[in-house]
Amino acid sequence: MHKQAALILVDIQNDFLTAGALACYEADGILPGVQALVERQLFACHIATQDWHPANHISFVTQHEGKQAFERIRLYEQTQTLWPVHCVQGTHGAALAGGIDWNKMDLILRKGCRVDVDSYSAFQENYGPDGERPSTGLAGYLKERGVTDVYVAGLARDVCVLWTAQDAKKHGFHTTIIWDLCAPVTPKNDETVRQTCRDLDIHMVLSDDL
Repeated sequence: MHKQAALILVDIQNDFLTAGALACYEADGILPGVQALVERQLFACHIATQDWHPANHISFVTQHEGKQAFERIRLYEQTQTLWPVHCVQGTHGAALAGGIDWNKMDLILRKGCRVDVDSYSAFQENYGPDGERPSTGLAGYLKERGVTDVYVAGLARDVCVLWTAQDAKKHGFHTTIIWDLCAPVTPKNDETVRQTCRDLDIHMVLSDDL
């Protein structure tokens, strides 16, 4: 058991699976491996995040007349991707995916609840109108439990998983992405993700090596 380590499972929700509104590449394929890892109970702390957007969330392309899905705009002096409507509060698409025992989680953290702020990372929301990134409180939660190492898996590897790993590193945690238990929005971004991890000393492992 990794006694001072936490597993963070990022946004493994119906809308990010193959049939979902914002499907990640071959996302369904990670589910058996994630469940097998959860069953092994290798970590002192198990966390899941859940995108939980209001229906008129600012990141939705439907809120920006004349724009197309995946187009990028400037929002609060930052680059914002406009996403298809996804993970709307209380909908089937927002529900955590089947096939994983979510009862084994110590914490399920909902993010993206504010209508005017997008949220990728488990640790901090995206930039808001005041130019700040609001904290989710997760860093303090983990540090109070003596966690020093964070392992990240889930969806999407090139967005929310990567942002979570970057913020974990920034908050002082030894950080590892479990590569085969993630799926990207597009595999075209995989090499960029790998290079970012190398640059920031974020480790990349396969689940069989844990």
